[in-house]
Amino acid sequence: MPDVARTLDLPPRQRFDFWQHAVSEAFVPLEVSGPQPGHDFHGRMRGCDLGNLRLYDVRAQAHVARRTPRLVASAPAGCYKVGLQLRGSSVLIQDGRKATLSPGDFAVYDTDRPYTLAFDDPHRTLILVFPRDLLGLPEDQVAKLTATRMPGSTGLAALVGPFLVRVADVLDDVDTRGGVRLAGNVLDLLSTVLAERLDCDPPDPDAAHRALMLKITAFIEQRLGDLDLSPGQIAVAHHISVRQLHKLFHGQGTTVSGWIRQRRLEHCGHDLRDPRYAARPVAAIGARWGYPDAAHFSRLFKATYGVGPREYRARAAVA
Repeated sequence: MPDVARTLDLPPRQRFDFWQHAVSEAFVPLEVSGPQPGHDFHGRMRGCDLGNLRLYDVRAQAHVARRTPRLVASAPAGCYKVGLQLRGSSVLIQDGRKATLSPGDFAVYDTDRPYTLAFDDPHRTLILVFPRDLLGLPEDQVAKLTATRMPGSTGLAALVGPFLVRVADVLDDVDTRGGVRLAGNVLDLLSTVLAERLDCDPPDPDAAHRALMLKITAFIEQRLGDLDLSPGQIAVAHHISVRQLHKLFHGQGTTVSGWIRQRRLEHCGHDLRDPRYAARPVAAIGARWGYPDAAHFSRLFKATYGVGPREYRARAAVA
């Protein structure tokens, strides 16, 4: 995910003015206020396109962004924004509601109605921007949920945060087609969560089905290093039969075991390429992701990538 804007390279007196311009260019025109004159400001924004969506990772010091009625009238955008709080806190105000977000919480807001978003301390936020019609839910219904805190600890809403973080982490390794598929998964999950909150049917009958698949794969992701991870354990945790579980993965063109193996090896490959783990033994990387038998890990890795893990690491180091 490349940098969209960073203030560190600028003289201190120019940093906040630059930040005001950068956020208005990246999102929608905004009025931005921040520190008192003479105070330094630090901000960094990274972002990329994900199909028809845009995803931004924003890290900055305290400031306030306002979408005023004048700016809405002069520059309508027709988009929803989803703000996921990862660090610090924020307050979102729109449509007469106020949502205070803590790490893990998210909220939806509409770019074509006035809003205020205030950060009182240094923070990190993931912000997703997409055209309203992609969500597939009636706008008058979604309007009931703007500036409503979606807690990151309960229900289907608890899947949104980890999934968006995971998407942000893998974007550098995703091609265009993969990005389009990820965008579809993100929208499926959001529409299902919002439809559940509104107590209405999701726009796509298969959206709930895909949301369950996301929930299951998130469960697997958190337990890849667990040697006892099995279809039976996964099925019990999600209150479905093993047969239903296998059917879900068959619909994705794979198997439960195949999915687990693929994700374990992808994590191994990532660690082998990461300079931070250059001193970590290959066997330790395999064991971390569920392959305690070094010889078995080496054979499986070579069968998948065409070279053994040591040669793979060596090639990555000189690439």
